Amino acid sequence: MKRAFNLVLLAVIVSACSQREQTTPQPDPAGRKNVVFILSDDHRYDFIGFMGKVPFLETPHMDRMATEGAHVQNAFVSTSLCSPSRASILSGQYAHNHKVVDNQSLIPEGTVFFPEYLQKEAGYQTGFIGKWHMGEHHSGKRPGFDFWASFKGQGVYYNPTINFNGQDQVHGDSAYVTDVLTDYAIDFISNRDQEKPFFLYLSHKGVHADFKPAKRHIGKYENEPVAYPPTMFPPGHERSTVSADEYNYEDLPNWAKAQRNSWHGVDYMYHGQINFEDFYKRYCETLLSVDESIGTVLDYLEKEDLLENTVVIYMGDNGFSFGEHGLIDKRQAYEESMRVPMLAMGGGIPAASAVREVVQNVDVGPTVMDLAGLETKAHMDGSSFKKLLYQESIPWRDTVYYEYFWERPFPQTPTVHAVRTSQYKYIRYHGVWDINELYDIENDPNEMNNLIRNEDYAEVAKGLREALFTWLSETGGESMPLKPDHGKRFDHIYRGTY
Repeated sequence: MKRAFNLVLLAVIVSACSQREQTTPQPDPAGRKNVVFILSDDHRYDFIGFMGKVPFLETPHMDRMATEGAHVQNAFVSTSLCSPSRASILSGQYAHNHKVVDNQSLIPEGTVFFPEYLQKEAGYQTGFIGKWHMGEHHSGKRPGFDFWASFKGQGVYYNPTINFNGQDQVHGDSAYVTDVLTDYAIDFISNRDQEKPFFLYLSHKGVHADFKPAKRHIGKYENEPVAYPPTMFPPGHERSTVSADEYNYEDLPNWAKAQRNSWHGVDYMYHGQINFEDFYKRYCETLLSVDESIGTVLDYLEKEDLLENTVVIYMGDNGFSFGEHGLIDKRQAYEESMRVPMLAMGGGIPAASAVREVVQNVDVGPTVMDLAGLETKAHMDGSSFKKLLYQESIPWRDTVYYEYFWERPFPQTPTVHAVRTSQYKYIRYHGVWDINELYDIENDPNEMNNLIRNEDYAEVAKGLREALFTWLSETGGESMPLKPDHGKRFDHIYRGTY
């Protein structure tokens, strides 16, 4: 790919590495690991080849990570939305603490992201490449990073403009954003200061809607059949595959039933601009380039003998619904929305291993800091799962807490709080006259039978609700954010009004 780099800027950032004799990398004497953190957008936890959910989906490089490293089987986000999740990754805090509660909220002044500690306290060289978001509709310097190649807002899939260390570079000739970002990632590693450990954050646009695959992948899955989830259609619907005894649709919240016919519902998705089957297939095709990017990074690290001392972590920023309860997108607390893929390999992580403990996005920062020899900061809500990656037994949580705050641009989904254990999930809705939800996810993984009215489970619901409010009280999450409205309403029923 034709690219013109500003060599003067690059030299300032990474030193004149090319003038030094290349030597075989040596393990860091302090035991610090290099870390490559690869983040994708809207990748749900089970859309990976080895998971078998989508029979035709091929992800050989993600599969390789699971075979040669660890599969973190129960990874979750604390808020299933791009900006809040990304802020939680970088800050180690829940959304109610870092305050980036939606895609428009700016990062509060004084917020410190964990790469800054890597720079200042552990001597790391840091690079950020790709999607930043978090209310920042510019492509300028990313705090905590020596090197950045980023873009404004959501960016574009084809012919992107990338701000490379302060200089805009336009990529034409049908350049594809995933490929472009991968090239920058390899440039950062290859031109780094080899006297320092490094941290690379490769943050992909893919697979965010609207899905646009690389041209080499368009139509690859065009003739493949799409499997609908059992809760996509209510019992009695002409396309339903379940009975009322199997799917307790009566006790599905009214907001979810109404959302079927909305921007994020299967009956009027994106205001009728695309059908479900095409949407599903384009998503899978768009994911292929992300998998290829992972492969390119792994191959380069292996070729340069860096894998032995480099931990590569792959994760999705939030999940994504494909018809479950008639919904698409994320935001809600159902499994496919709040659960994400997570894989880790390299750096001595045991091959073909599994981490079954529940891990969240707030744990990423503390874990990378631990790999760098640093302790978790007191203001962080997360904990390091480094020892879990190396199959060491440590005291660990069994519970996931979740929050999502109502957004004006997408008013279909209310404010949500949830608590999930290995067996149960309790979901509470705020500000709407609607039913809450309780699921025995151990025996009902598709969340088809809301038990909230079942007296046999009343104490379970009560205990989980108490645990939820204890968590909110102990972590400072009892206040609700109120953000100003911008522009006219977007939802199709009341579109154009104030």
